[in-house]
Amino acid sequence: MINPLDINHFECCLNTLDRGLALYQTAAADSLDADMYRSVCVKEFELLVEVVGKLLKKKLRPYFASNRDADKLTYKAVIRHAARYGLLPFEVAERWLAYRDIRNRTAREYGADYANEAVAVLPTFAADTHAVQQALLT
Repeated sequence: MINPLDINHFECCLNTLDRGLALYQTAAADSLDADMYRSVCVKEFELLVEVVGKLLKKKLRPYFASNRDADKLTYKAVIRHAARYGLLPFEVAERWLAYRDIRNRTAREYGADYANEAVAVLPTFAADTHAVQQALLT
């Protein structure tokens, strides 16, 4: 029997994202609260993009000849295989590839423009992340 994945950290990050996004959406524009909630959301976005890749890689292990073969997959290969094996719909997988690119920009470049790029996709990202949660639980 395959051990279930430990997704506690993932769920904690997702809950923080959900709460932060709700607060950001209700904060007054250009307020300190909006800045703080945006920062929380961007950080959780960055964390979740990484955590999802690691958890999907573990979830994909049974599809490969060995764990070592699965562990060699790059992030983008993990997402493509997750779609191939039905863990993610193909259109959702395409968005995860885009999320990774956005995450790379926010993690390496600083400034409001990069944070706003991430914030713009957050509602769809949150929904897609909840879909990943279901895939991880099955």
